[in-house]
Amino acid sequence: MFVDSHCHLNFPDLVTNLDAHLAAMVDNKVSHALVVAVNLPDLPGVLSLAQSQPNLFASVGVHPDYEDTEEPTVAGLLELAKQPKVIAIGETGLDYYRLEGDLEWQRERFRTHIRAAKQAGLPLIIHTRSASADTIRIMQEEGADEFGGVMHCFTESWEVAQAAIDLNFYISFSGIVTFKKAEELKEVARRVPLERMLIETDSPYLAPVPFRGKMNQPAWVRHVAEHIAELRGEPLQRIADVTTENFFRLFAKARSMQ
Repeated sequence: MFVDSHCHLNFPDLVTNLDAHLAAMVDNKVSHALVVAVNLPDLPGVLSLAQSQPNLFASVGVHPDYEDTEEPTVAGLLELAKQPKVIAIGETGLDYYRLEGDLEWQRERFRTHIRAAKQAGLPLIIHTRSASADTIRIMQEEGADEFGGVMHCFTESWEVAQAAIDLNFYISFSGIVTFKKAEELKEVARRVPLERMLIETDSPYLAPVPFRGKMNQPAWVRHVAEHIAELRGEPLQRIADVTTENFFRLFAKARSMQ
């Protein structure tokens, strides 16, 4: 069985065909999925969706791309984390690719999430793009290694992966690893210790080969696993077993809900 460690199944393009996507998960042996929050206004939909299905979980957080939105507080995130099916804080982090100017508000928001995760005792889901140095620095300064988490949709270098692993974080690969030109990322996928690896779709984005360019869905996380198995010369079943076990080890609260 496979687990999609990061998706946005609550987004309109997916949730309107929820039954079909859940059925496709069954057909592709995808047992569970984590529906990840990106802002506070849409959070009720994330929580409701996770609570409606036994094999879906939720996170609470505000994505760094959302500039003009309700700002999270440590106290607020802690209260939301008490909701049923919430197993993580995030996604959070830094993204210097899409936004310009003074981005100190991103860094402060990131610190807020780290502090909330530490107090809640929950793992952190981190997004980083064009900001790896500041991301690792803030993780170190805030003691993120005390509780750990995952660098989701990883696209950085091996050096960044190693720094994150040293901070007690997992590395999660999305459909990007299947793309022909993603040679550096493929090499990272070969080198990351299996016990520190997760797989995801980040759906509805980043559909893996052979579905690149189409709307992604949790069922297609299987294709990420298949490609990683090929890269590493490992049996697909081993990638499935290890990444599933890693998911429930990291998101320990989810194991008690099985």
